[in-house]
Amino acid sequence: MGTEFLETVEILNSGVKELNKISKNYNLGLSTEEMLRIKSYFSSQGRNPTDVELQAIGQAWSEHCGYKSSKVYLKKFIFGIAPNKILSQGDAGLVDFNDDIAIALKMESHNHPSAIEPYGGAATGVGGILRDVLSMGGQPIAVTDVLYFGERSKKGFPSPKFIESGVISGIRDYGNRVGIPTVSGGIFYSNDFVPNVLVNVGCVGVVKKSNIMKASVDKPGLKLIIAGGKTGRDGIHGVNMASKTLEKGEEDTTTVQLGNPIIKEPLIHAVLEANERKLIYALKDLGGGGLSSVIGEMLLSGGMGGDIYLEMVPLKESNMKPWEIWISESQERMMLAVKEENINEVMDIFNSWDITASIIGHSRSGKDLRIYYNGQKVLDMDLEFLTSSPLYYRSYRHIKQPKESFLPSYPKDIERIMLKMVGNINVRTREYAVRQYDHTVRGSTVIGPFSGNVGSEGPTDASIIRPSWDRSEGIAISHGSNPFYSKIDPFRGAKAAVDEAVRNIVSSGAKPIAFSDCLNAGNPEIPEIMGEFISMLSGLRDSASSLEIPYVSGNVSFYNQTGKSRIPTLPTILAVGKIDRIEKALTPDFKNFGNPVYMIGLPYVEMGGSLYSRILKFNDNNVPNSEPTILKSRITKFLKAFDDDLILSSHDISDGGLAVALAEMTIGSGIGVDVDISSFGMRSDMFLFSESQSRFVIEGRKGSEERIREIFGNDAFIIGYTSESFKGINGEENLFNIELERIRKKWKEGYI
Repeated sequence: MGTEFLETVEILNSGVKELNKISKNYNLGLSTEEMLRIKSYFSSQGRNPTDVELQAIGQAWSEHCGYKSSKVYLKKFIFGIAPNKILSQGDAGLVDFNDDIAIALKMESHNHPSAIEPYGGAATGVGGILRDVLSMGGQPIAVTDVLYFGERSKKGFPSPKFIESGVISGIRDYGNRVGIPTVSGGIFYSNDFVPNVLVNVGCVGVVKKSNIMKASVDKPGLKLIIAGGKTGRDGIHGVNMASKTLEKGEEDTTTVQLGNPIIKEPLIHAVLEANERKLIYALKDLGGGGLSSVIGEMLLSGGMGGDIYLEMVPLKESNMKPWEIWISESQERMMLAVKEENINEVMDIFNSWDITASIIGHSRSGKDLRIYYNGQKVLDMDLEFLTSSPLYYRSYRHIKQPKESFLPSYPKDIERIMLKMVGNINVRTREYAVRQYDHTVRGSTVIGPFSGNVGSEGPTDASIIRPSWDRSEGIAISHGSNPFYSKIDPFRGAKAAVDEAVRNIVSSGAKPIAFSDCLNAGNPEIPEIMGEFISMLSGLRDSASSLEIPYVSGNVSFYNQTGKSRIPTLPTILAVGKIDRIEKALTPDFKNFGNPVYMIGLPYVEMGGSLYSRILKFNDNNVPNSEPTILKSRITKFLKAFDDDLILSSHDISDGGLAVALAEMTIGSGIGVDVDISSFGMRSDMFLFSESQSRFVIEGRKGSEERIREIFGNDAFIIGYTSESFKGINGEENLFNIELERIRKKWKEGYI
């Protein structure tokens, strides 16, 4: 034992049993092999580690920080796609937008914290993703969220309704109070997310190309400044908690950080002002792992060593131990590397915004990190060893299923099924959540989550933000995900997620330019789950490489599992695009009567994971297959028709197939459509409810039929004309005839 605030841990004379006990007692979450590796390192140093050193390694080597189960496969499948289109990568990724600015984007997960403490977990997820964009020198302009909730309760865990309410409230309160619009997202319901809720959050920002920040500290003598919120005991062992499965009775709410958007808003302003004045040399946020992660990564990436003085860290509590200060994940904190001559000016800026800032150390030549507390050295380690977690080629096993489609008996009442689909919990309006979010704050939202007649708006495919008031360009933002596909076939589910994200962007009239991914899975130590993860990555690569669109940033969240209950292995894709003239942006609501309505792309009998199969409760493992070359061809044609001003409204065909897409296009407009599918020779239910990929519905400009056929060729089919009714026939068979108000009511209120 050492002083009252420092402990030396005996590992040199410890066997396997004792090492495992140390890992458990100190909540390190490290395996036997990893503890033996640590023992070997300190044996070479001729001493035992301090508790600060052990805790630092536990943070750096966690799955959350080290990506030790995924990095080798991410390099193989995800990294390196269209690298010439990536401007910079760090806590977020940057892509070119115009001559002056770049777009920053990032997706992150806050799954485990939200399962333990829904409100705080979701709120700090938003706070963390804002800092990721800020770290690149970017001004956050939009927040997004894709949420996955359960439906039935599981004994011993919070009810899904409690979790859902807390998550939505946390996102609402943080986003609204910090003054960044929440513009896009999605909510899925399935008992596969009991009790393992998924909260995937995203942020999009803009940065002047001349102000792009780097994170690496590559010069000696730079001062390291911590700015923002004070450091407390909230969030201690947060990354360790996120790197293991959740079990009943093991929840510890102290691992969940406490967010404060009232600090975040001026912190953003202060950092951006200092960056605009060229006073910051390097910048990074304090997220998972806290000081332990951010300082190690900044120094190692620049080939520097450093000295840190923990007594200089501003604290919420006066009696914190050095290891607690070092690994705390308290929120609203940024780390700045600043040249000596700029210190006073930087401090004046933070003081003017009433933001706490303190110099806590400096960089120096060397490859080691030394940490002091009240004059005593508490950590002295090689940075390469400290920050480079082991990488694993986990065992994996692929379970292949024949792609067989099941044809149920022909339904007696297609109209009833259509209404049931429109009111289904995974289709109906999300206004109960989204109306709580401010999606117009800052005044730059051109298209939000809803569009159409005021008071009766329907859904949109993508939101559009105007990044500059002196140009007419806009940034389109949307997502893609389908847990029902991914559960059956992770490979096709991943391709479908990319396909949907791209279709959503294109449906607004924008050209997709970049992705960020959030990859969710169960325990990677289970070969079947690792096999699913690799299949998912393979699907993501096939789609993005064919489209030549890069994944500029991303996140992996493993261990979303409780006992045998685990989530499907699935991606959430955040996509951004560019539209040159925001005044031309498309929305799904029909625009006028008598216009031709086209289906772009034919349906196939592939109903695996479809809404139709879930409603009729029949098993089908033939998930709709996205063919990236077909998708690329169709979006090229679509954007050509859009540029020629031939398209008045557009909607992608996804959940519920053509039937639901058409119904949703009536909601915001009060304009219906009369459909005739007689010429296609396909069973009516398969034609209407198939969710085959890469397809759109478009409302063409009257008189443009010949030009649209010329552009789309065999991809475009007139299926009807906009009208005052909503009717469908197949030869002599009357398929449906539904009052428009009835459709709107089902979508607004759900199916009863």
